[in-house]
Amino acid sequence: MQELNPSQIAQRLHQLTEVSVALGDTHDTAGLLERILRVAKHMTDADGGTLYRPSDDRRSLCYHISINDTLGLYQGGLKGQPIDIAPIPLCDGDGNKNLAAVAAYAANCNQSVNIEDVYQAEEFNFSGMRSFDAAFGYHSQSFLTVPMTDHEGELLGVLQLINAKDPQTGSIRAFSQTDQRFIEALATQAAVALTNQLLIRQLENLLEALVNLINIGIDEKSPYTGRHCQFVPELTMMLAEAVHATGEGPMAHFRMSDADRKEIWLAGLLHDCGKITTPVHIVDKATKLETIFDRIHLVDTRFEVLLRDAEIHALRAKCAPGADHAAIDERLAFEQARIKADRDFLRRANVGGEGMSLDDQARVRRIAAGRWTGPDGREQPLLGDDEVLNLTVRFGTLTEDERKVINNHIDVSIRMLESLPWPKHLKNVPEYAGGHHERMDGKGYPRGLTRDQMSVPARIMAIADIFEALTACDRPYKKGKQLSESLHILGRFALNGHIDPDLFDIFVRNRVYLEFAHEHMDPRQIDAVDESTIPGYRP
Repeated sequence: MQELNPSQIAQRLHQLTEVSVALGDTHDTAGLLERILRVAKHMTDADGGTLYRPSDDRRSLCYHISINDTLGLYQGGLKGQPIDIAPIPLCDGDGNKNLAAVAAYAANCNQSVNIEDVYQAEEFNFSGMRSFDAAFGYHSQSFLTVPMTDHEGELLGVLQLINAKDPQTGSIRAFSQTDQRFIEALATQAAVALTNQLLIRQLENLLEALVNLINIGIDEKSPYTGRHCQFVPELTMMLAEAVHATGEGPMAHFRMSDADRKEIWLAGLLHDCGKITTPVHIVDKATKLETIFDRIHLVDTRFEVLLRDAEIHALRAKCAPGADHAAIDERLAFEQARIKADRDFLRRANVGGEGMSLDDQARVRRIAAGRWTGPDGREQPLLGDDEVLNLTVRFGTLTEDERKVINNHIDVSIRMLESLPWPKHLKNVPEYAGGHHERMDGKGYPRGLTRDQMSVPARIMAIADIFEALTACDRPYKKGKQLSESLHILGRFALNGHIDPDLFDIFVRNRVYLEFAHEHMDPRQIDAVDESTIPGYRP
């Protein structure tokens, strides 16, 4: 067995150093594994090689990639043909370790196996190899099998090389002890790189699972926010990809790497994480008088008392000598009609809308000034101050104080996100997620940032957040708007400094709105859109 001379050893050390650096820079697992096998083949002048990975249940070794130069075989890996070879079991049916197959032996014993001539070896079962040779007209001879394990001895894979060649003559030779030591060193370096990738992936999965955990908590508090937490990141990525693909105009400079995409996606998932602290009776406030229950029913009861008292007053009047019953009935009908009209008006006022008129607000106050006699026999105003405050809310269902509580969720979100030790490639998550309520004119919240002070992803998320909220049909306090109306509202926002007009132009021009609509909106909301009429947009 010919050993390497010093210059060859120095050359291999240089190769090993270079590949160690390269393995550390490789972030794709499939590419990493293929590189390991190809470097091992090149380093030992092997004709072929196979890299096995343990199955998910760790009961067998699966063929991950197999290469043979003489036969022109390339299976698995990045671009090879599909592998249809059965896995090698690591144990038998009774749980005993499989020591007959050389790859299983190396895996089970965590020991390298170097065989000079497999046809002369008796300690392993090479029947499968002999069948392969017969089928392909090949002659297997020398084998080198090396396990790859992590720092805890956990099996990561098995590297197997076949038929080392003499570089001068091309004849098959045995793998030398130096070959074996170099491949073991390579396997160790590869295991470190692979372990790092696995740990990174596990940490990323853990982080995403924690994000989902937060969203589950929000969903459990309020079923009406689940759609929003799910769809805002999707719509954000749709628009971000459209901006990325834009080759001209003000946004032509914007480009995303895969790492950027992960960062934006994660920010989208976390953009409302602060809502986990928002009281559910405010988040889910379907009507103006709703707290734990809708207090309009208490108001209805007072009107029933008024109707009853009016009837009692009429009956007493009829008992008076010479009473004009017809006139009394007429007055009663008029009074009860007025009471019912006021009751029905308050019922309508209790439902949040786009805008309550000043006349309607004044009518609420006039009704509130009416008197009724409570269960304690005392006369009191028909509506309390808090009820008047709620029933005169002009937009939606929230009072000013309740809206401040809702708006505080973004402050909480930012504090939560900024408290985390984000790695370098995710350092912008707090800024992206925390900017979706800012406005281009600086009138947004919580920090009053202007367009120039915001990143492109934060401006993108602002559009996604508003559009999803406009079209959402699962909110307790409103109906989902039609597609055309939502675009007209966004268009006005683009004109008045609320959202970025350049991003809105891409949102419409690239039909991002339509892609999202077909995927997630109720078909009854998807009406015809005449883009030429959208404010702030020029076809």
